[in-house]
Amino acid sequence: MSRIFGPIAQNGYVVPDLDAAIEHWANKLGVGPWFEMDTSIFEEMVYRGEVTDMRVRIALANSGDLQIELIEPIDERPSPYRDFLQDNGGRGGLQHVSSWPTSQEFDTLIETHRVAFSGRGGGTRFAYFADVLDFGTMMEIADLTRGTRAYFGEIKAAAVQWDGKSPRA
Repeated sequence: MSRIFGPIAQNGYVVPDLDAAIEHWANKLGVGPWFEMDTSIFEEMVYRGEVTDMRVRIALANSGDLQIELIEPIDERPSPYRDFLQDNGGRGGLQHVSSWPTSQEFDTLIETHRVAFSGRGGGTRFAYFADVLDFGTMMEIADLTRGTRAYFGEIKAAAVQWDGKSPRA
């Protein structure tokens, strides 16, 4: 557990092909089922000081208590995900780790660290820090709404019951 950010709740992997990544995680690693998110809900996104309307595909699953997020950039607009793929020769990998602090802790953390990317999705605020990790992986925090927490709980429960037959929920 991080004393600064709280427990790491999610590992976020940027991938060049979401469908192939889901198949790999489900069939080779036994993680699933995968829930693809509607990313049209993202708004107010700012990356390195510039407003962006980047587009991504996202899928979520749990491995025990740890949520796994797979992110495929689907356009060339500025984003940390596009930059991660470019910086890694088009190969995917661990782009961020995330903790989910309280709203008050979220506000304190964004005041004390340099934010590289931020936005909102379905009411949930998120921020990635530019000054915390220095090995190619970013630190994300998310101020989850009650609805987002419930949705993430459903994903976690589905993983417990998953029979491994279909990689998608």
